[in-house]
Amino acid sequence: MKKEPIDQVFKRLEGRLDTAAPSADHKANFLAKLQAQATPEVAKKETKTIQWMRPLFIAASVILIAGLMLTQFINTPSAKELADVSPEMENTQDFFTKTIERELFDIKENMNPENQAMVMDAIKQLEILEKDYDSLKKDLSESGEDKRVIYAMIDNFQNRIDLLKHVVEQMDAIKELNAIEKAVTL
Repeated sequence: MKKEPIDQVFKRLEGRLDTAAPSADHKANFLAKLQAQATPEVAKKETKTIQWMRPLFIAASVILIAGLMLTQFINTPSAKELADVSPEMENTQDFFTKTIERELFDIKENMNPENQAMVMDAIKQLEILEKDYDSLKKDLSESGEDKRVIYAMIDNFQNRIDLLKHVVEQMDAIKELNAIEKAVTL
């Protein structure tokens, strides 16, 4: 494009330019129209901002709470079994557990109306000992394998076996007593 002096440009466009003076309230009308158009857009923009920010804040809050709960859960020590201490303790726990299960099975097999109350009482005492053992498992995980807790866990197993052994002895004594009574009555 070639450069033209400004005077020549105005002469060439002389009849086509709007040279009328604007009305006196032209500026006020222009500002009113501008304000009328701008206000709804601002309101819509604020509404849109609020509409998408509220769910964003809720989601952020949920994520924050979930993160805090997960951190608390991870930092909470879980109950530790005696078998988790060492392979020898695993063998010890297996031995005690199998012995207790076998004795309890034998007791339930030989249960009759004469010794039922004694057996039910023994089962309740076993449940108490098992709750104590659960508490000891938590103590073991918190104490870092303290020997006193390990010995207490072994004692708990031994107490359960002693309880079941005592019940078996009582059941055998009742059987012998019944056998003697039958022999005497014949």
